[in-house]
Amino acid sequence: GKSVAIYLDGEIISAPVVQTEITNGEAVITGNFTVDEAKELKSRLNEGALPVPIKLVSQQSVGATLGKISLEKSLKAGIAGLAIVSIFMILYYRLLGVVATLALFVYAAMMIAIFKLSGSLSDWPITLSLSGIAGFILSIGMAVDANILIFERIREELKKERGLESAVNEGFRRAWPSIRDGNYSTIITSLILIWLGTGFIKGFAVILVVGVLFSMFTAIVLVKIILQFIVGNWLEKRLWLIAKLK
Repeated sequence: GKSVAIYLDGEIISAPVVQTEITNGEAVITGNFTVDEAKELKSRLNEGALPVPIKLVSQQSVGATLGKISLEKSLKAGIAGLAIVSIFMILYYRLLGVVATLALFVYAAMMIAIFKLSGSLSDWPITLSLSGIAGFILSIGMAVDANILIFERIREELKKERGLESAVNEGFRRAWPSIRDGNYSTIITSLILIWLGTGFIKGFAVILVVGVLFSMFTAIVLVKIILQFIVGNWLEKRLWLIAKLK
């Protein structure tokens, strides 16, 4: 488990960690090298005073983001997930579910736009990596959770025989503290992960923070605007489109 430093002309060129006992005079140095770095290390080691030659056994290039095949599979999985969630919301919450689905697709479009920027801006901190997709999917769940809280509050107010407009406003007012506290807790935890975590963890946390902020906008602001726009006498007479009240 100790490091063995290798020097050339008084300069350290490598410090591999001994993983196993060297019994036959042969050893392998592994690490996150690029092809050029591996070739350079081989050349510099061969130039030293070692009694045995070193040859490059194998090399592997690993991209910073997911490959095309993995990306396509992730995209299909994301679309399938959105479709299943949308069907559930529409079947269970009816017209409210349709509104939530519209907001959810707006949210997905905003997140895709953020990912697209990573391809054109070299310093952009958000990339379409495995950890980023995990954060994106988790934030979708939080967006749906916020809508469910709001819709359940609206249904409760309608069962109290409130007017539709009043029920919508009161539903949002009552649901907001729970949504706020849950999302703020997630953001605080994510900021700690960004501060203390490694690259993989940071990628997950950054996407989660952005996703939570966007989901709060679509669930609270966008959904409320749409509901206020469609609320009227025609919907007041068709409350079955929103909830089964008896």
